[in-house]
Amino acid sequence: MTAEVKKEEKQVESEVVIASVEEEKDEAKPKGVEKISSFKEESDFFSDLKESEKKALSDLKTKLEEVIIENTLFKKKKESPVKVEKKKKEPEAAATEEEAKAETSEPAVVAEDSPKEEAKTDADVTQVAKAETIEKESPEEEVKAEAVVEEEVKAENVEEEEKKTEAVVTEEAKAESVEQEEEDESVDNDIELWGVPLLPSKGAEATDVILLKFLRARDFKVNEAFEMLKKTLKWRKEHKIDSILGEDFWEDLASAAYMNGLDLESRPVCYNIYSVFDNEELYQRIFGSEQSRENLLRWRFQLMEKGIQKLVLKPGGVTSLLQIHDLKNCPGLFKKELWVAIKNAIVALQDNYPELVSRNVFINVPFWFYAGSTLLSPFLTQRTKSKFVVTRPAYVTETLLKYISADEIPVQYGGFKRDDDTELFSNEAVSEVVVKPGSSETIEIPAPESEGTLVWDIVVLGWEVSYKEEFVPTNEGAYTIIVQKGKKIGSNEGPLRNSFKNSESGKIVLTVDNVSSKKKKRVLYRYKTKTESSC
Repeated sequence: MTAEVKKEEKQVESEVVIASVEEEKDEAKPKGVEKISSFKEESDFFSDLKESEKKALSDLKTKLEEVIIENTLFKKKKESPVKVEKKKKEPEAAATEEEAKAETSEPAVVAEDSPKEEAKTDADVTQVAKAETIEKESPEEEVKAEAVVEEEVKAENVEEEEKKTEAVVTEEAKAESVEQEEEDESVDNDIELWGVPLLPSKGAEATDVILLKFLRARDFKVNEAFEMLKKTLKWRKEHKIDSILGEDFWEDLASAAYMNGLDLESRPVCYNIYSVFDNEELYQRIFGSEQSRENLLRWRFQLMEKGIQKLVLKPGGVTSLLQIHDLKNCPGLFKKELWVAIKNAIVALQDNYPELVSRNVFINVPFWFYAGSTLLSPFLTQRTKSKFVVTRPAYVTETLLKYISADEIPVQYGGFKRDDDTELFSNEAVSEVVVKPGSSETIEIPAPESEGTLVWDIVVLGWEVSYKEEFVPTNEGAYTIIVQKGKKIGSNEGPLRNSFKNSESGKIVLTVDNVSSKKKKRVLYRYKTKTESSC
């Protein structure tokens, strides 16, 4: 385990005690959908940008074009040795001249046979000898001699300082040369990121989309966006991200995160299931060594790369993912290694995959999550935080419906999507009925006499209703058939599916009785006649 990981784990352990305090505070909070702040994804069309944003994009493209063409993307421009030496000499020479003037402006006093006399330099000895000679000469000659001595001392001092400066310049030049060698990585004009050419003059429309992501991540500060892009390219090279799709990881992690369906804006949806790590054997296998923890991060980066392959990186295209984080039965904050890994993954994704996630929706959130989020908060940018949506268990379906249609939400989250009936319900629309407090609503599904079986799905958000199903024949003399006896259904109930094969024409009647006197209920349903060919 590295020192950095140990330090992070110690921080998590020291602050985990605040969880119980946060739980008490959260009991007083409303248990509905909670957002840290709102976020709306911006347009990638150039015409939709503000003037300042257009200029920033243009400046970044110019800067990127220059460094790619000149092959200096990963190189530091080095000044010529003459310029460096001149810059070093000028301030040093000026300082030397000032010091020399200060020294010569004071009268030289020579004390003979002084017990405190210090060892003299060659220049001092020469000056003393000349001064003794001057004492025996005439006043005019004495003045001339003093001037000569003064000039000689000044020249000697300047020469000595120049030698020192030359030595410093030489050492710095050597250090700069070493640094240059370390940064000397060549790139060609075909350099790409996520399959998108980065050289602006190639004219790829996706180039602007990629550059806008880095600019938005850095508030359209061109230099900061350029440095972020540069660091991302170096990070990808160092970690061999371009070849990560071909790597194999634990099969156990297949259920820990996976892509499933699209949201309302046709973005791919990625579900992250943290209950997988509640298995102690799996936990120890994944977090038991530094290498296994590194593999966990690489697995997460691989999942992100798979998601990006589903995107359409062009103006007006689908350019980001929707992330769903299910915290049901997630190990608590005392599983330090897990939360350190989560922090490391979030920071790496934030720094190297800017603006590729439209939102992070946290569902089935336990009380202690609020304490955990305070530990992660210092590592996140405000823009990243603005994409967080947090909701408690009772509001999972209601929250997901804000971003995903009911037929695309998996059945375990209150939607209608089942893995085994993609063909059965492929194009059928989902209808909605609102039941007012203390009232009932009926849903009628036509059931003409035919060769097939009528199948329907229904879900009531929050449930806590009375519900029944009946088949009412068209023939007035026929008897009504009870398909599902009336019963009260609690809030833990998921979507219901039922079917009925009728031998005569009629209709299926679904009755929803809202027993609540204060809250309205949303009812979602869909239906289809299943024939032998669709079975």
